[in-house]
Amino acid sequence: MKRWVRGCYQSEGYSFAKSAAEVRKKHGLDRIARLASNENPDPPSEAALKSGTDALIHANRYPDERQAFLHEALVAAHGDYPFVTGVGMDGVIETTIRTLVEPGELVAISTPTFSFYRLSAIAQGAGVVEVPRGPGFAVEPVSFIEACEEAKLAFLCTPNNPTGNATSPAVIREILGQIECVLFLDNAYVEFSAFDYLPLLKEYDNLIIGRTFSKAYSLAGLRVGYAVVPEWFRPYYLRAATPHTLNAVSAAAAVGALSDLPHLERARTRVQRLRKELTCRLGYPVMPSDANFVMVDVAPLASDEAVDRLSRMGVLVRSCRSFRGLEDHYVRVSIGADWENEMCIDAFGRLNS
Repeated sequence: MKRWVRGCYQSEGYSFAKSAAEVRKKHGLDRIARLASNENPDPPSEAALKSGTDALIHANRYPDERQAFLHEALVAAHGDYPFVTGVGMDGVIETTIRTLVEPGELVAISTPTFSFYRLSAIAQGAGVVEVPRGPGFAVEPVSFIEACEEAKLAFLCTPNNPTGNATSPAVIREILGQIECVLFLDNAYVEFSAFDYLPLLKEYDNLIIGRTFSKAYSLAGLRVGYAVVPEWFRPYYLRAATPHTLNAVSAAAAVGALSDLPHLERARTRVQRLRKELTCRLGYPVMPSDANFVMVDVAPLASDEAVDRLSRMGVLVRSCRSFRGLEDHYVRVSIGADWENEMCIDAFGRLNS
């Protein structure tokens, strides 16, 4: 009966990192450095835990469809912008495509980048135009603007996953000033960079900025994504969204997380410190990064071979083989705890032995 499965799911899907539990069992390891999924090694803040736990008592009721309390907390934290929410950044991406893109219309994507943009667009029946980045994985505005001429929606990730580099607000402004389609700017890792893109929303009504609680706020397991959107877009997004997707416990934990600025600052400070340390001590070429990970060139090894060798030493990193347009000799290494960083540096030192 598998012939009835849609063609877009017959041959590809999202590529996940290796499971820590499987690697531990396979190689008989006591401790695993989990550096493959760009998670925050710190547990959620006490404020997030309390808010989430308190919300459990009302779990017999459906969550507020408009997530009013979370919306108010986001306004208090970031300014008086319209917000929408979703189940992780993935949910926001899917709903945005569903809201805007008809089957057969085009979506432009700056590559190499997060594969879910392409997968979601194809699932919606859209055509995809991939726009390769230039030297140093920098966005080339001219080619990106040209690709947007026939597109309905465009995706640009900054800081970019998996390369780590950020695109300056000046370049984003240059692009927005010359395109008519909607630009989805994925800011999943923006808390670890020096850039602030929110002011651009006051200048352009074709900009959507997606963000997440999974990274800096330590809530990856609760799947809370959100986006800052133009006022005109919000009612249509809410109409297109699947009802009651973001659960009440996750939303409450996110409200608590927003109130704990010291937790956020600790994560930011650690990432900046250990990112610099990895860059200097890994012994392999490391791409400049503004995110909570670095991309490492492990040539002459192929990505999967390097990942396999490192996993045998208890260090999980992400192979970049599945990122379209990226040569097969890069791995992505998350910034973990101090002990994970040391374990990673030691393993890279023995990678070719």
